[in-house]
Amino acid sequence: MAERTIHLTTNTSDDEYDDHRLIEDVRKDPRKFGLLYKKYANPVYRYIFTRTGNQQIAEDITSQTFLAALESIRNFRQDGNFGAWLFTIARNKVNDHFRRSKTVTPIHEAELIADGSDPLASSIQSDQSNTVQALIKSLSEDEQELLRLRFIAELSYSNIAHLSHKSEDAVKKSIYRLLARLQSQVEVNNE
Repeated sequence: MAERTIHLTTNTSDDEYDDHRLIEDVRKDPRKFGLLYKKYANPVYRYIFTRTGNQQIAEDITSQTFLAALESIRNFRQDGNFGAWLFTIARNKVNDHFRRSKTVTPIHEAELIADGSDPLASSIQSDQSNTVQALIKSLSEDEQELLRLRFIAELSYSNIAHLSHKSEDAVKKSIYRLLARLQSQVEVNNE
């Protein structure tokens, strides 16, 4: 059987169709949940890792997230967005962890996971990393969350919109404006 590769950054309507088909398959045979896990495990883990800054904790919370998703997959509405639903579970699991532990690792302090092909991790290691980290540190938690979801978790604008209960256009504008602001601040600092 040929293995299918599904990318989160593909055409949103095709992506949602694939998710809906996979969810129906999982509802009939829970052993097929592995296909959804393969599709979302890395983005969910990266997102959680940047929130916690700890590999072991991120692995534990990622496991909890997928276990909770599997246990409640029958409650998922097919008219919803699976990626947004899954990241809502992940966000809630991270928030539960922080409520219990009372520690928070800001995005600018979390180590980035570099797999050799991640341009974000490579750019952070450049000469401008201190400037960028300081600028990220100065962002509001909501702005940092947008960066995590888009660039660490690699969610589509549509998924972020569903997750944040905003329109896709509003999410795009927020991210573009945030990036433009960061770009101009980096340029000012490098003059």
